[in-house]
Amino acid sequence: MDKMNLAILGAGKIAATMAKTVQEMEDVSLYAVASRDAGRAAEFAENYGVEKSFGSYEEMLKDDGIDLVYVATPHSHHFEHAKLCIDHGRAVLCEKAFTWNAAQAEELLAYAKEKKVLITEAMWVRYMPASVMLKELLAEGRIGKVIGLTANLGYSLMHVERMVRPELAGGALLDLGVYTLNFATWILGDDYRDFTVAAVKHDTGVDKAEFVNLIYPDGTAAGLFNTMEATTDRKGYIYGTEGHIVVDNINNFEAFHIYNNDYELVETIERPAQISGYEYEVLACKKALEEGWLECPEMPHEHTLRMMRLLDEIKARMDS
Repeated sequence: MDKMNLAILGAGKIAATMAKTVQEMEDVSLYAVASRDAGRAAEFAENYGVEKSFGSYEEMLKDDGIDLVYVATPHSHHFEHAKLCIDHGRAVLCEKAFTWNAAQAEELLAYAKEKKVLITEAMWVRYMPASVMLKELLAEGRIGKVIGLTANLGYSLMHVERMVRPELAGGALLDLGVYTLNFATWILGDDYRDFTVAAVKHDTGVDKAEFVNLIYPDGTAAGLFNTMEATTDRKGYIYGTEGHIVVDNINNFEAFHIYNNDYELVETIERPAQISGYEYEVLACKKALEEGWLECPEMPHEHTLRMMRLLDEIKARMDS
C-alpha cells in the first residue's frame, strides 16, 4: 500500500500522542477516530486533522477505508475492543498491557489467527532501532559477558482515577511494570527460571509499587522496581564482566553510556532522531500488512503470551 489509513479507537492522552506522531508521517494517514462520546471524537478529529470521527466504535469499524486500528482504551477494555476489531476484519495494534490477563490474551490471539487478522501489541520499545542498537552493543562484547541488570520506572500517578481502581485493571504493574519487564526480557530473554516479588498495596487493593527479581538458568538476574507514587530516573543498568551500560529512559531509550571496570565513561551513543517513537510500531504494522503477516516479528505473539503469563504469576504472588 502507498499510504496506510489508521483509525484510532479511543480519544484519550495516549491516542493524542499517536495522532501527533502520525501527523508527521508521510506514508500513514489519520483516517478515523472513535469515542463513546461523539462530541469528544469530533473535537479530537478537529484538533489532530483526522478525516472522520465517530461516536460509536462499531460504526467506525464498519468503514472499509480502515487499514489498521490502534486500540488506545484502558487495558481493562483491550480484550473487548480488540475482539470487536477482529469481528469486523480490522487489523489491530493494541496498547500494552495487551489484555487484563493471559486467558484473555490466549483467546484474542487464537481468534485473530482463526479470522486471519493481523494483531500485535504496542510495546513500542521493541520496534525501535535503538533497541536493536543496544543488543548489538552487547553482542559485540562491549562490556564482556552480561551477568545481570537493574531497571526502574516511576511516575506520580496516584491522582489518575483509573490507576487506583481495580475494576479498571489499575495498579503499577500493568502500566509501568510491563516496561521494566520488557527491558529485562529484551536483554536476558523470556526463559527465566524463577522470580520473587514484593508489593506495596493501595487502600483500594491495587499495587502502587513493587520490586520484581527475575533469576535465569545461566545465573544472570534482573532487579526491577516500579512505582506510581513518585517520579524515578527511569534508568536501566546492564552489568558485564568488563564494564556496564547505563540506559537513559528504559521506556523510550534516549542514550547508552558505556563504562569500563574503572568507572570511566568510554562512549555515549545517542538514539537516532525520531518523531515520538510510536512511528516504528505503526510502520511495522504497515510492513506486516503488505507482506500478509498475522503478527509483527518485532513483537511475536509468543512473547506477548509469555509476558501476560508472567504478569498473572506476579499478581498471584502479590496476593498470596
